[in-house]
Order: sequence, then C-alpha cells, then structure tokens
Amino acid sequence: MNAIIYCRVSTKKEEQETSLYRQKQELLNLASYYQFHIVDIIEERYSGYELEREGVFQMLDLFANQQADVLLIQDETRLGRGNSKIAIFHQLNKLGVKVYSLSQNGEFQLSESDSMVLEIVSVVEEYQRRIHNMKIKRGMKKAIKRGYNPSENFQHIDRSPGRSRTEIPMDEVIRLRKNNLTFEEIAATLTGFGYSVSRATIHRRYREYMSLETKD
Repeated sequence: MNAIIYCRVSTKKEEQETSLYRQKQELLNLASYYQFHIVDIIEERYSGYELEREGVFQMLDLFANQQADVLLIQDETRLGRGNSKIAIFHQLNKLGVKVYSLSQNGEFQLSESDSMVLEIVSVVEEYQRRIHNMKIKRGMKKAIKRGYNPSENFQHIDRSPGRSRTEIPMDEVIRLRKNNLTFEEIAATLTGFGYSVSRATIHRRYREYMSLETKD
C-alpha cells in the first residue's frame, strides 16, 4: 500500500528540529514494519489549531488523486488540535484513508467522543446535500410550471450530461427572472440542467446585463 508520512511541530525554534527529525525516522520504521511504500514525506511547522496549512492540502490532494491509501502520523495531535483536527479527520474519512500512528502502534482509532462528533458532522453534511438537491428540484419544477421547457431552451444538453459549464445562458436567466424566480431558484434550476453557477454570479451578471440595457 502507498503511504504518506505527515510530521508537524508547532514552532520554528531550533529545538523543534530534533522532534521533527525523530517523528520522521520513527514513522519510516513504522512504514517499513508494515511494508508500506512511501510516496511523500510532509513536514510542517505550524500550530495544530491552524487549518490553513500547505502540507495538509498537499496531503489531501494526494489522497483525492488516489496516489496513496495510508497516512502515518505520530499521534492525532500532529494532524491538528480542536476543530482543525476534527475537520481533517472528517476529510480523511470521506476519502477512505487509513491512518496509522506511533501512539497506537498500528491502525489509529479515534476516541469515542471524537467518533461521535464526526458522525454528527457526517449527518449534517448529508442533510445539507439533500437540502441542496431539493432546492434544485424545487427550482426546476417551479420553472417548468411557469412554462419553462428545457428541451427547447437548452441545446445539446444530452451530449454532455452532468458536465459543469463556465458559460451562463443569459437569455434563460432573463426569461426565468421575468417569470419571477429568485436568483437562488434560477441558480438551482441551471445547476439541475448542468450549469455550475452560483446565485451570486447570476445576480452579478444580471445586474451587468440590465446596466448595459439601460445604457442602450
């Protein structure tokens, strides 16, 4: 299995260099014991409460791109502390990453309280996803009820189903707006038809369009 070694110390003081080196060497030994292939060794000097760490994003990108399956750490505090730790473990769980630690001398197991928090976070995220999907369906139904026919207004949609598009069909935005749909409903409707666009972007483009119309 391919593995990533992650080491962290909280400051850039010279005495922390010894700790960083020791972490790396001990984790290399752990990887050797389990016969993991190391694809990257990430070393950072940041507070554990700081979430915006380049090494963390680098690590998550490697896992997301399926370049590694296992993460090796000294203990859970090396990944982070407080809310940062929970956020990182949540992302690792979503990516199906196995975590091995020196503190547990093998595959890492979260405490009961941390596991409970992660479960709650997962449930909330799932309901947020459902609410988002319901908004899309609601916007589409409302648009169709008011005479909106996607088969007539979205050409070639069947050639690239689900594909995110950078362009915005302003003619449709204007028409939906005239049918009294809110910008959020318009965004949800367009998203449902394969256009990845936010409410704020639609609002901004609509104002730009109206401004040009007024000048003309």
